[in-house]
Amino acid sequence: MTQRVVRIIPPKPEFAADRQSDLRPKRVAAYCRVSTDKEEQEKSFETQKEMYTDMIMMKPNWQMAGIYADEGITGTIAKKRPDFMRMIEDCRKGKIDLIITKSVSRFSRNNLDCLLYVRELKELGIPIIFEKEGINTLQVSSELLITLFSGLSQSESESISMNVKMGKRQSAKKGNVAFSYASFLGYRRGADGKPEIIPEEAEIIKRIYNSYIAGESLNDIAKALTADEILTPRGNAKWSGKGVLSILSNEKYKGDALLQKTYIADCITKKSKRNNGELPQYYVENNHPAIIERQMFDRVQEEIARRAGKRKVKEVGTKTEQGKYS
Repeated sequence: MTQRVVRIIPPKPEFAADRQSDLRPKRVAAYCRVSTDKEEQEKSFETQKEMYTDMIMMKPNWQMAGIYADEGITGTIAKKRPDFMRMIEDCRKGKIDLIITKSVSRFSRNNLDCLLYVRELKELGIPIIFEKEGINTLQVSSELLITLFSGLSQSESESISMNVKMGKRQSAKKGNVAFSYASFLGYRRGADGKPEIIPEEAEIIKRIYNSYIAGESLNDIAKALTADEILTPRGNAKWSGKGVLSILSNEKYKGDALLQKTYIADCITKKSKRNNGELPQYYVENNHPAIIERQMFDRVQEEIARRAGKRKVKEVGTKTEQGKYS
């Protein structure tokens, strides 16, 4: 019987070089998420920047590819984190060889998103090192561990979201009214923390109500405000009929507040839904000084309903005519 022989077939030079890639310079990026508080955000970013710069400089074959940081505590939706998406795009363009991040929860609190991007980067040959968990995504057992940790992070995010949600509902139940002063025309936060009328802006609100009662359309009011270079509540130069209607139908201008108009149905997508009776609502009367008198406000609501009804009749009439002669 012929003797069994095992011969070694050496790897091709290009693949042999690939195995020595650890010795090549690596372009390393760091990803972090920072606090929403401006001062804390700057401190946190500078601290992390310094820490990651030192870490990368200590490795002889590592080069700084950049530090990517997103504001806020939520990590459930990747597409709402611009720097995260910029980092992924730079990976696709071949600008990054390795990513370092503090933990799985910093990278993503959405289990599906986390695995999706980990797998994509793995296919590109780009490992992610999660410092806290000690995971390198190019290792065989990494996906199981990432699934476990990202699942826990998502669960924690859901728990936090539920606590915030319950806190808001309890606040609404007690009649605590929140004002978005930055995007609300006519009021500012007073010295006592309560809403205070801004006289010059109150005149704009009164003008809108008077114009509507005088018979002007939503679009005509919007055009006039734009022509007079009056900024919208959000600081934009151009008004829309929809924006005018929002002011005309907002009960806060008569000093009241309807709470829980919307709610978050899913803590992952964070999408807000109009509350059509799914949850209780709370109406607070005489919460703050009124800009528009109650009688005037009620007249405007009646006029809105009348015009809406007229439009519906017109639409039905048009459809009937089309049906009759088509």
